[in-house]
Amino acid sequence: MNTPESLPVTLDDVLEAQKLLDGIIARTPVESSRALGAMVGGEVYFKCENLQRAGSFKVRGAYVRMARLSESDKKRGVVAASAGNHAQGVAVAAKSLGIKARIYMPLGVALPKLAATRSHGAEVVLHGHNVDEALAEAQRYADDTGAVFVHPFDNVDVVAGQGTLGLEILEQVPNVDTILMGVGGGGLLAGVAVAVKARAKELGREIRIIGVQAENAAAYPPSLAADALVPLKKVSTMADGIAVGRPGQLPFSIIRELVDDVVTVSEDSLARALIFLLERAKMVVEPAGAVGVAALMDGKIENPGTTAVVLSGGNIDPMLMLKVIQRGLSAAGRYMTVRMMLDDRPGSLATIARIIAENDANVTGLDHTRVGGSISMGDVSITVNLETKGHEHGEQVLGALRAEGFQPIVVH
Repeated sequence: MNTPESLPVTLDDVLEAQKLLDGIIARTPVESSRALGAMVGGEVYFKCENLQRAGSFKVRGAYVRMARLSESDKKRGVVAASAGNHAQGVAVAAKSLGIKARIYMPLGVALPKLAATRSHGAEVVLHGHNVDEALAEAQRYADDTGAVFVHPFDNVDVVAGQGTLGLEILEQVPNVDTILMGVGGGGLLAGVAVAVKARAKELGREIRIIGVQAENAAAYPPSLAADALVPLKKVSTMADGIAVGRPGQLPFSIIRELVDDVVTVSEDSLARALIFLLERAKMVVEPAGAVGVAALMDGKIENPGTTAVVLSGGNIDPMLMLKVIQRGLSAAGRYMTVRMMLDDRPGSLATIARIIAENDANVTGLDHTRVGGSISMGDVSITVNLETKGHEHGEQVLGALRAEGFQPIVVH
């Protein structure tokens, strides 16, 4: 195994990046979570990069990359591609440095991220259906025009800039045992691993670094197993900030040497984590920023000890938040959609309403129809949206309906 000093990015690189960022970025706070700590049996702290400039850690690496450009390179301008966070980071850094920025974003990108990127002064071009297609077009533009391509993760300056977050965690949580964060291309995980592992070696102690991916966008576990980049055929996750189908070559070369593990979490786990952060931590966090919390809540991390979880970004589309909240409540047993067939006669619906009311559930929506391919003459199909108090309460409501002769089917 390589030592931190022999890798393409070193602690000295991260320290130099920290100097460049002094006065440019916010030193984001660390907040303790007693609720999550009680779940896992140890102290848990949130590193709140959702409160960073432009709403995520991405401005760190983008600024370092662009600040180190020559004057002639700065005059040619920069180009980047992103679904949101890197785009905003590049836009903010470019504005600070007086550099013209052109940014490619996928079609269908969240409107708040699109508007925020433009508000920082960048020219935005919509292209492709995913980040990989936008990246390819941005690279083509760089080749054709001479603009400097600012990669979101596969660059030594970007990795060094992201690594400054690790130095801050060590200063703010000096007794940390485990650091968790999401991983897409790998720039953040690689940079933090370089900084923290080198510092831990100096201190003569062990600090675990663990990456977390959405299970439907998890390219690192198979790549690490094969010791080679293994691109995914399909990526599908609400965590658009880490929806990357192929690890970066540079971050991968560091992560395979320094990172202790990469685990995965489901979409339902992500939704539950976001609900937890809203309700218990009062934190607005995007799905990619909540994967570490999801991993802890799922028990994916054994003996975490004192844990720092990076909430890497807070740029979430309100429409996505609406869907995620509904999914999270459903996964927690607090929201349920039930469908059943009734006799089409007066009083049937009233009976359903009585049973639900007697069992202290709340109806939030109802669909009542007599027409459909599977509906017989004399029958009616009803779909009821219910608020419940958890899985046990939901089963109580279903049991009461069955006891009265109904056959409820949970559809959501």
